[in-house]
Amino acid sequence: MTARGKTPPRKEWLASVLTLYPEMFPGSLGLSLAGKALESGIWGLQALDMRDFSSHKHRSVDDTPSGGGPGMVLRPDVVATALDAAMPEDDGRPMIYLSPRGAPLTQKRVADLAAGPGAVLLCGRFEGVDERVIEARGLEEVSLGDFVLSGGEPAAISLLDACVRLLPGVMGAEASGSEESFENGLLEYPHYTRPQVWEGREIPKVLTSGHHGKVAAWRKKQAEEITRERRPDLWSTYRGDKQKDQSNESD
Repeated sequence: MTARGKTPPRKEWLASVLTLYPEMFPGSLGLSLAGKALESGIWGLQALDMRDFSSHKHRSVDDTPSGGGPGMVLRPDVVATALDAAMPEDDGRPMIYLSPRGAPLTQKRVADLAAGPGAVLLCGRFEGVDERVIEARGLEEVSLGDFVLSGGEPAAISLLDACVRLLPGVMGAEASGSEESFENGLLEYPHYTRPQVWEGREIPKVLTSGHHGKVAAWRKKQAEEITRERRPDLWSTYRGDKQKDQSNESD
């Protein structure tokens, strides 16, 4: 499963994680769908302890920020050595730094990553990483949202979970991925199951009508209404794309 400090046999999709806490992996990635896929060899996970790449006798990886200020900064020489060890040859995997200042992670980016050979993920700590190594190694900065975590490890686990579930052979029903939130630019429609009536609340009759066309239309309408109410940013993009498609069809 997880090989700490050693490159595992190459899998179909390989994730290398650079961290100060390799014991956090696989964590939840060792359970459920991701865990079964890891055990069966659909994907591989390598957790590298960045302290192993420090030349300091105490294995220190950080230093005080230039120009003053609170906290510590991860050293560029240590991080670069760890990155180079994770990917000794250019195998096409993107190198991603989990950072609150990065571009927001989207389902489209997740799908692009899942379609590739894997990813190398750098988990920041303290005040962050020396800017020079970000520039020198061409790191892609990615954020899960407008909030700050104590480290990049939870973000890395979330990103990997999102990618792994899209790998061939991981999800049971192929259609389940195509009808989820964000896949069509909308949030997902509501779901219901038995019992028919629960605490006085009944399943919408259209869902038990057996009329597939009406069910599809209801679900689309619900998805549109939920997106418009909860995510006006997504709704604006969706409307713009829809109008563009209609314009193209009329040309």
